[in-house]
Amino acid sequence: MSRSIRICFYAGLAALFAGSASAGAATSCGPEKLGTSREIVIGPEGLSVGLQSYPQTLALADHEVVLTFDDGPAPTTAQVLNALKAECVRATFFVIGVNATSMAATVKREAQEGHTIGYHSFSHPAKTLRLMPLEAAKADIEAGIVAVDKAAYGESPSKSSAPFFRFPGFADSPELLDYVHGRGMTVFGADLWASDWQAMTPQSELALVMGRLEKLGKGIVLFHDSKSSTAKMLPDFLRALKEKGFKVVQAVPGSGPTPVEQAGPGWKSTTEPIIARTLGSHGHVHDSGQQAPAAEPQ
Repeated sequence: MSRSIRICFYAGLAALFAGSASAGAATSCGPEKLGTSREIVIGPEGLSVGLQSYPQTLALADHEVVLTFDDGPAPTTAQVLNALKAECVRATFFVIGVNATSMAATVKREAQEGHTIGYHSFSHPAKTLRLMPLEAAKADIEAGIVAVDKAAYGESPSKSSAPFFRFPGFADSPELLDYVHGRGMTVFGADLWASDWQAMTPQSELALVMGRLEKLGKGIVLFHDSKSSTAKMLPDFLRALKEKGFKVVQAVPGSGPTPVEQAGPGWKSTTEPIIARTLGSHGHVHDSGQQAPAAEPQ
C-alpha cells in the first residue's frame, strides 16, 4: 500500500470513528433525557435580573428554568457535573476566584462540558463587597475575573468567561452596580432560592425546591454546588423537572438585546430587608458556609 493510500485509509477510519462517537453522544442525549431545550442570549447592556433582588428578570416561557450554581468549585462540584452530564443539561456556575485557583481542573471541566461560567468575586468576603471600601471591592471583583479565566482557559487565556456576575450574599450597592454594569456585565440575582445554605436532607431540599418552582412556574434557580445536599439531590431534581414538564434554558452571552420581563405591580426586593436585618443597613451574607438569611422568599 502506497503512502498516499495509507494516509487516505487512516483518514477514512478516523472520520468513521469520529462519526460513530458523535452518533453515540447523540444517542446518549436522546428524548429520555431532560436535555437543554434552548439558549437565552444576554447582551452587554449592563442589566440586573432576578426578581428576588431586582424588578426585572429574564423573559422565560412558562415552565422554563435557568439553573445556576454558586460558590464552587468544591469537592462536591464533580458530583453536580456528573448529574448534569447524565441528563445532557447545561447550567451556569458563578465561581469564586480563590476556589478556582485551587481547583482549576474542575473549572476547566465546566468550560469543556459547555456550561456557562460567571464570576462570584475572588474571596467571597465575610463582610460582603458592600461593606468593603469601594476600591478594595473593585479589586476583589477584578481578581476574581482573572483567577476564573485563568483556571478555565489557561495561563494566557484567549477567551474569557461569560460577563455575568453574582454578588456574594446579593449584597450589591449603587456604586458597585454601576461599576459592574460599566464593564458590560449582567448582574444575576435569582427568582427562586433552593435555600441549600440551610442544613437539610436531599429529600427535603427536593420537596422544597419543586414546591417553590411549581408555585412560581418558571425562573432563575439558585443552588450551591458546594453543598452536599444539592449534589445528592440533583439527579432526582432533574428527573422531576422532566416529569413535571419543565425545560432547561442555558444563559449565554451575546450581542443582545436581552429578553427581559418586568416585575408586576407592588414588587419589592426580598433580599434587601434580609440584608438590612442581618448586617445592619449595609450588607448580608447567606452562602459559602456563612450567615444564613433571616427569612425565606415567598
